[in-house]
Amino acid sequence: MNKIYRFIILALLIAAAISAYSYGNSTGIFVFIMLGFTFEGMFWISLFRKKKQPNKVIKTNA
Repeated sequence: MNKIYRFIILALLIAAAISAYSYGNSTGIFVFIMLGFTFEGMFWISLFRKKKQPNKVIKTNA
C-alpha cells in the first residue's frame, strides 16, 4: 500500500476515534464510546502491522 494512503487511513481512523469518544462522553451514549474504542483499536493494529515478506524463490540446478 502506498505510504500516503496508509497515512490518510491512519489519520481518518484516529479522527473517527476521537470524534466518537467526544460524542459518547458528551451525550452519555455508551455505543459511541465502544465505537471509539473500535476505531482506536483499528488504528493501533494498522499502525503496528507487519509488512508482508516477499516470496523467495529458491532456484535449483537441474
